[in-house]
Amino acid sequence: MNYTISTEPDARLRIDKWLWAARFFKTRSLATDAVEKGRVKIGGANVKPSKDVRVGDIVEIDIERLVWQVEVRGLCDVRGPATVAQTLYAETDEGRTKRVAESERRKTFREPAAGLQGRPTKRDRRTIDKFSRSD
Repeated sequence: MNYTISTEPDARLRIDKWLWAARFFKTRSLATDAVEKGRVKIGGANVKPSKDVRVGDIVEIDIERLVWQVEVRGLCDVRGPATVAQTLYAETDEGRTKRVAESERRKTFREPAAGLQGRPTKRDRRTIDKFSRSD
């Protein structure tokens, strides 16, 4: 299949379609939801899914509280393999250092309640009561 990547400065593509083609999101609807929820910014400003992105724009993408700051290098309206998708953007140095620092912080400091799901069991409740009891 032929994946045409446009690097012309006047070329434009919808941000939700670009995020999907660059493989930041698995489906285009997930990309649209992220943009609508304010997790994607172009030039520091919140945008709508129909906003056009151009070559040279700085895009900030918040995926599960991990912020990617990338510069748009190319536009492609179809989703291709990862090797093609990686040519569509370049991560900024500042964004890379922040993202790596945050991922290291997450590895060393785990959220205590991250392993809990739903309501505590009877056994969990007894343990909680045992520690919270004031004697």
